[in-house]
Amino acid sequence: MKIAIIKYNAGNIMSVDYALQRLGIEAEVTSDKEKIFAADKVIFPGVGEASTTMAFLKKHGLNTLIRSLRQPVLGICLGMQLMCKHSTENDVDCIGIFDEEVVLFQPIKGQENITKVPHMGWNDITHVKSPLFDESIEGQYMYFVHSYYATLGADTIATSNYILPFSAAMHKDNFYATQFHPEKSGPVGARILKNFVEKC
Repeated sequence: MKIAIIKYNAGNIMSVDYALQRLGIEAEVTSDKEKIFAADKVIFPGVGEASTTMAFLKKHGLNTLIRSLRQPVLGICLGMQLMCKHSTENDVDCIGIFDEEVVLFQPIKGQENITKVPHMGWNDITHVKSPLFDESIEGQYMYFVHSYYATLGADTIATSNYILPFSAAMHKDNFYATQFHPEKSGPVGARILKNFVEKC
């Protein structure tokens, strides 16, 4: 099985590759369009800022390529946000696979000390569904680092709650995505990556 990890101007790409290696799964980190298009599975990770990243993807035609993929695709963190229709992070239109808006967390007035932005650390996920998960993942804790979140909608397949409920994971057609970092979420996160490779 050929697995491609999309290489672009965002961080966290190699940590996903290392997580797969720990599972005995080989992947290729590449920006080569032919290799990405020919892969059996594609992973689109990322940590960074939405508008500059979208500008890079458009410049290199990767936004169009990602939309055209028909094999299973997994977006992670910024990758998930860029797969939504729009981000308020510098007001940028994104790839538009998921029909959701990405917006900035707003600390609760008077509770700023416990509702800090970014949301960073471990939080549970609930209402899980999709081949990406199994029943034992309901209520498990995942590792999050983000200031912006995707709203809840028809494509939401897992929910988390920080300040307000938001999409912890999404799924539409052949596209899957997580706001949390499965590669940093211990054995449960590793199981999600394995589920993507073996079941999706």
